[in-house]
This record gives sequence, C-alpha cells and structure tokens, in this order.
Amino acid sequence: MDKKSVSILQIAATYTGTVVGAGFASGQSIMQFFTVYGTWGFAGILISTFLFMWIGTRMMVLAHRIKAFSYQELNTYLFGSLFGKIANAATFVILFGMTSVMLSGAGSIFEEQLHLPYRWGIVISIALCYLVMTKDMRGILAVNSLVVPLMLLFMLLIAWQAVGDSGTVSSIRWQSPSWPDLTWLISPFAYAALNFAFVQAVMVPLGSEAEDENVLKWGGFWGGVALGFMLLVSHWAMASKMPEIAAFDIPMAEIIRDLGGAVHILFLLVIYGEIFTTIIGNVFGIARQIQSLFVFPTKWLVLAILLGSFLISQIGYTPLLSYLYPMFGYLGMFLLLFLAFKRMPVH
Repeated sequence: MDKKSVSILQIAATYTGTVVGAGFASGQSIMQFFTVYGTWGFAGILISTFLFMWIGTRMMVLAHRIKAFSYQELNTYLFGSLFGKIANAATFVILFGMTSVMLSGAGSIFEEQLHLPYRWGIVISIALCYLVMTKDMRGILAVNSLVVPLMLLFMLLIAWQAVGDSGTVSSIRWQSPSWPDLTWLISPFAYAALNFAFVQAVMVPLGSEAEDENVLKWGGFWGGVALGFMLLVSHWAMASKMPEIAAFDIPMAEIIRDLGGAVHILFLLVIYGEIFTTIIGNVFGIARQIQSLFVFPTKWLVLAILLGSFLISQIGYTPLLSYLYPMFGYLGMFLLLFLAFKRMPVH
C-alpha cells in the first residue's frame, strides 16, 4: 500500500473515531436520534451519511486552504470577526461538555458492564489521555488507526447477528411514527450538526497540516461511508431489541452479550477505545484554541481541561447525554449553515 493510501485511511479512521465516541459506540445517541423513530430512522441515517461525507471533506479542505491552526481560525473565516468569537465560545462549550460526557461514558462502562467503581473508569481515562496528548497529533492518528478497524469488525459481527434474528423485521416497527410526523427529518441534520461542532477540534488542524488536498477529500469520503455503515448496523440491531434495551446506559453492549462472554469483553474494550479517541480529540481541540489566545504549557493545560471535565462528569452519563446532545445538536445547525453557504477560497 502506497503512502497516499495509508494517509487516506489514517484520515478516514481519525474522522470516524472522532465521531464514534461514547454516544455513538455505546448506542445511546443513535437510539435517541434515530432508533426511537423506528423505520424512519433508516431514512434519517441515509441523510446523515451524506452529510458526514460532505462535512468532513469540506471542513478539512477549507482548513487546508486557509491554514487554520485551530477551529478558532475556521470559525472566524466562516462567521467574521464578531460572530466568529460567539461561534468559538459555543464550540468551546460543546467540546468541554462533550468531553465530560465521554468521561462519564467511560465511568458507565466500568460501573454497568464491569461492576467496578464509576470513578475508576474516569480516572484511568484521564491518565491515559494525558499520556497520549504528550504525542500531539501523532498520538491521535495512532490510536484511531488501531481502534476504528476493530470497531468496524464488531459492526460486521453485529450485522451478522441481526440478520440471523428472525424477529428483526417486525421488531423494527417499534414505535415507528406515521408519515405526517416529520420530527425524524430534523434528527439527521441535528445529529450531523452536533458532530460537526466537535469534529472541528481534530479535523481542522489535521486538514491544515496535510500536504495533499486529494488525500483530505478521499479521507472525508471514506470516513463518511464508514460512519454511515456503523449507524445503519447499530440502528438495525438496537431496533430489533427495543424496548428491552432502552433502559441501559450502554445498549450496544447488551446486544453483543449474546455472542458470548469473551466477545462481550472485547467489545467493551473497543467501545472504551472509541470513547477514548473522542476524549483525546476534544481535549486536543480545546487546548489548541486556548493556546491560540494565550501561552500555556501543553501538559498543564491538558491536565486542567481534564480535571474540569471530571467535575462535570460526576452528574452521570445518561443525564448528561440526554440533555446536552440535543441542545448541542441544534446549536451546531447554525454552524453547519455557515459552512454550507460560505464561499470556498481558491486553491
């Protein structure tokens, strides 16, 4: 495999890994944005897939052309000087809130699935994140290149299990709204907008530092395809088990449990890995924004961000995700509109 192909796969994996965080990998956000709409959730996922392909590509190419150090420069370009500051503040709040959700998701895996103390998961995640962040972007690329292929493999296992479930087709009609209820149509845009708000943290610096624009385009395309595949499989599998799994913090882990204890433990490690990739991506983005305004040593800045997120994560995973995800999704819609209508600078 040549160097260009490796770079495309690394970018696609980093894009996928940044999106597939605690809410996605655990199944919680997919359930709230898609599965609750039954069969219409499939249509919503198809819309989201095309949005992800477009968002990833456009964001990275734009960052590449304006040479943005962090998402702060991107937002300033999209919104102008005054409104750019407001957008940066909103993005900062989203990233900080999402980091807290990710840490609480790690705690929930330890508590709900492994029957270990909730705080153990959070403290271990903070320690590992601090170590990876000392490697800067190289550490983020390396972690995603390992975890994302494993996640795709488990998605194939889940798809195989769902196909073998004779009750899948009828079960997917669970609470499926009638056609006049168009709430499902808003969800894919809100979901894509939510993810746009925090993938900026990693994808903007990555796009800026890349040498070949075509690599960014193909990386964004294949990253979007991988996300769409994971969304469809997760939705399909969860819809077949609703409403039994609705009460769990980590519904996808309950689905994979049927494949045996060893596979269940491996899947928990993969979910944890995906949570971890999103934590390091968010922390990297927050640190980059602060450093574009003030001079702070990276190691102390990362530690301060993680400790602040630790305090918020004590609220709990499901309460944080239930309130913050929808709110951040609708806020992200405004960011997405400007990305859509802003003229791309000439290469």
